[in-house]
Amino acid sequence: MSFDFALIATSLPKILQGLGLTLNLLVVSTLLGLLLAVGILLMRLSQHAWLVWPAKAYIYFFRGTPLLVQLFIIYYGLPQFGLLRHSFLWPLLREPYWCSVIALVLNTAAYVSEILRGGVLGVDKGLIEAGKALGLTKFQRASRITAPLAVRLALPAYSNEIVSMLKSTALASTVTLMEMTGVARTIVADTFAPYEIFIAATIIYLVLVWFIQTAFSLLEGYANRHVRKG
Repeated sequence: MSFDFALIATSLPKILQGLGLTLNLLVVSTLLGLLLAVGILLMRLSQHAWLVWPAKAYIYFFRGTPLLVQLFIIYYGLPQFGLLRHSFLWPLLREPYWCSVIALVLNTAAYVSEILRGGVLGVDKGLIEAGKALGLTKFQRASRITAPLAVRLALPAYSNEIVSMLKSTALASTVTLMEMTGVARTIVADTFAPYEIFIAATIIYLVLVWFIQTAFSLLEGYANRHVRKG
């Protein structure tokens, strides 16, 4: 099997035309997903069962089903309900962009909430007790002790979730969005050269992953700058 390296080179700039939408999906979904994840985390850590169990059910559902299925349910399934077609949500649900964002947000929030919960549970209980001994309020202990340490502990796993989110944006091409994978698929339809085209797309994704991992490595180094290494 021989590859057309010239086709790979010429396809790179064409696929990059979808980079803006890929990054847009990644950034918007990540930010909204983080906000939702914090809310779910607070429910999950609550002492009230009526808050804990809905959070557990949410996490179980969105972690236990494929993102592609969730996207199809939102894009193809929800419009089947006449009530939704006549509601204020319809301007969003009829757009493939917002359907993709909603699916990505709901999915990543389930994972990120568990990542953050792991960070919170990883904080040394002795530090919390020390905060109590110093007379800090519950809010002060959470904002000055638990939150900073939990974020530091959660950073490695969170960076992996961001990489996973980048790869998940490719699923938006299944609902007609022309992000990078969507553009690559149109080029394949014109050239009948899937290997070369998707190799070109792979190169771009690998470069993006490298940038994300490097950025988080620098962030982790900054967050742990005061930690002494034995």
